[in-house]
Amino acid sequence: MRNDDIIQSIRYMLDIDDHEITHILNLRGYTPERGEVAAIFATQDLPEGEKGPDCSHRLMAHFLDGLIYYKRGKSKDHPPRPIRTPVTNNMVLKKLRVAFKLREKEMHAVLERGGFSISKPEMSALFRREGHKNYRECGDQILRYFLKGLTLTLRE
Repeated sequence: MRNDDIIQSIRYMLDIDDHEITHILNLRGYTPERGEVAAIFATQDLPEGEKGPDCSHRLMAHFLDGLIYYKRGKSKDHPPRPIRTPVTNNMVLKKLRVAFKLREKEMHAVLERGGFSISKPEMSALFRREGHKNYRECGDQILRYFLKGLTLTLRE
């Protein structure tokens, strides 16, 4: 899934503006260049089917880590982990699970709220390390349903 689409979904989900997006990026030590945040949302104004350039994986990685700090606060006991790129759908799912303090049961509820059902083994396979024999790549469809379900859950 495109990075800018994910950030747009999270922006709508949390009802935050560009200034708050910049604040989330700053929490992880990323200072966006002038117009970089606005460019993420400029794709919404393009004609149907047209997509502009996607935001960088570096910006997306900083945003997801910043979102964890934004929702949970910084831990004094654990130093920040290094930024990993490229950002995969599995990484997005993991970071959102941490940011919103979701357990397995809640993850299933969110996905079902979004209109998608998944078994426990399939769900745990999404959170395995890449290279593990039971690892499963998270497809765009699963991530879309998860974002939709999380939005419905948070905006009640």
